[in-house]
Parts: sequence; structure tokens; C-alpha cells
Amino acid sequence: QVQLVESGGGLVQTGGSLRLSCAASGRTFGVYVMGWFRQAPGKEREFVAGMRWSVYGTPTYADSVKGRFTISRDNAKNMVYLQMNALKHEDKGVYYCAAGAYKTWVEETSRAAYDHWGQGNQVTVSS
Repeated sequence: QVQLVESGGGLVQTGGSLRLSCAASGRTFGVYVMGWFRQAPGKEREFVAGMRWSVYGTPTYADSVKGRFTISRDNAKNMVYLQMNALKHEDKGVYYCAAGAYKTWVEETSRAAYDHWGQGNQVTVSS
């Protein structure tokens, strides 16, 4: 099992920045992809950003956050980060860190690529 614990959410004004952190523990040697998802009230959980855990690869972003959000990792510390800049009201939601083992033909933008989820961290953007 892999345990994921997010931190760093909170309240920020429109145009502001936040950095989310995700600490991974447990059987991380089997992790292939790490990602961030978010869920707004009354909406489906949606992909935000993802990246390979232990090999080089270009991160993937949802179109709505490209150019504003950056996902990064620190393998030595078993940490994944999501730097969020130029926040908009529509970025509001509960943000989840997720980890998944390798799966053939499953895109990292899909929830199906992920096996483990954090508890979620609230991000609120006020105008």
C-alpha cells in the first residue's frame, strides 16, 4: 500500500499562489505515475497534472491550468508538489494527490491510472 498525505491548501485571493505538497510513504517502489486531481462542489473529480515518478518524462497538464500550474517531485524525499500561480475562482475545490502503478494503455490523465489517493486538501479562491 502507498499512503499519501497532502498539505498546503487554504484560502487565497484571485491571482495569488499556493503550493500543495504530497508526502508519499509505504510501498512507493511500485509507483509509476503521480498526479493531482481536483473536485469542485457538485462536479466530477478532474485531472489537473501528472508526471512519471521515477523516470524522466514531460509532465501532463489539464488545458485549464497550463502555464499556471507546475507539478514537480523530489524522489529523495518521496514528495510531489503542485505550484499553483495566477489562481482563478474556478480553481476552487478539493485537491487530491494520487499515485498509480504502471498500466498498459491507460493515460495518466485518467482516474483509472491511479490506485492510491490522499485525503484531499481544500483550496478556496476568493475574489
